[in-house]
Amino acid sequence: MKNPFDLGDTESYLRWREQKLASAPKSVNELIVEVHDPRALTPIEHNALAECVRRSNMAIYASPFHDADTEIPRLLGAQFGLEHLDANWLAGEDGISEIRVFDNGTRQNYIPYTDRPIKWHTDGYYNPPERTIRGMVLHCVRNASSGGENQLMDHEMAYLLLRDENPQHIQALMQADAMTIPDRVDEADGVRTAQSGPVFSLDTAGDLHMRYTARTRSIEWKHDAATLAAVAALERLLASDTPHIFKAHLDPGMGLLCNNVLHDRSAFIDAPGQPPRLLYRARYLDRMNT
Repeated sequence: MKNPFDLGDTESYLRWREQKLASAPKSVNELIVEVHDPRALTPIEHNALAECVRRSNMAIYASPFHDADTEIPRLLGAQFGLEHLDANWLAGEDGISEIRVFDNGTRQNYIPYTDRPIKWHTDGYYNPPERTIRGMVLHCVRNASSGGENQLMDHEMAYLLLRDENPQHIQALMQADAMTIPDRVDEADGVRTAQSGPVFSLDTAGDLHMRYTARTRSIEWKHDAATLAAVAALERLLASDTPHIFKAHLDPGMGLLCNNVLHDRSAFIDAPGQPPRLLYRARYLDRMNT
């Protein structure tokens, strides 16, 4: 079967590349869709969000719903075939994580639950293959008094730009041992064995998945010239002024709906005496149905 992500199928790649670049959003505003109720989208709203996802693997919805209700991201995701939540051990009982600053307990030791910046990554890069995170909803209930912006990049566009620079970068990043998360001991999960895997991979339907983190601590890259050159090229891309990186600030009622695209988060400051910044994160084993 022809697949544009097959390095041996240049013809399919060039056709896909032309279409991808022609339909790519030129600004973050093209990703934003106003919706009345994210829990029950109208056909027009659903189609508009789906079209954004088809173009760039992501969409941002803006709604008047500011309630602290995890049913909002769950019911929204279900409308796009997102049903199998990755209920990691820091998530709530319903499998959805409350992303805010925690001053005590286990969560304070993990960077998403602090006010510190988070480097470029895709979610679940440390998960085993059977728990690959393919879809995600990030819903804003309250924002910070300052900071907390996200940069977003379609992982398919990152693939395209890296392949254009040098197809060997893709070949290196598709190696089964390209990136390894070493062994660690977790107070809840116990010993977590080392997890090796590729950066770019294809699922059974032939769709592209990306597994990546810009962290340097607790990450081991395959130590060969091709892999290190590919990682350096990816780092340069994510630090560049390419128009394919979008900056977004989620206000209350807004959210990101995506096929686990590359994203980061800037540091933020909560207003003294006010409720802290709060987002709900729902991570899925499913890819969005658009």
